[in-house]
Amino acid sequence: MLNIDTGVARFATRMVRDEDGVTAIEYGLLAALIAVACIVAFQTTGTSLLGLYEYWSGAVSQALQG
Repeated sequence: MLNIDTGVARFATRMVRDEDGVTAIEYGLLAALIAVACIVAFQTTGTSLLGLYEYWSGAVSQALQG
């Protein structure tokens, strides 16, 4: 019985001191934050580029029509 208690105590101590899981979660959260920032930036840029394309497309169409 003493061996089981000692083993559990050692396991619990290792789990408390082990930071690999915490580091992985931090990297995951950082990657998610970067992904959200990229999506927002691409949507904003895409909307701006679409407006620019529509403007120039209309200008070229008008110039070709006379």
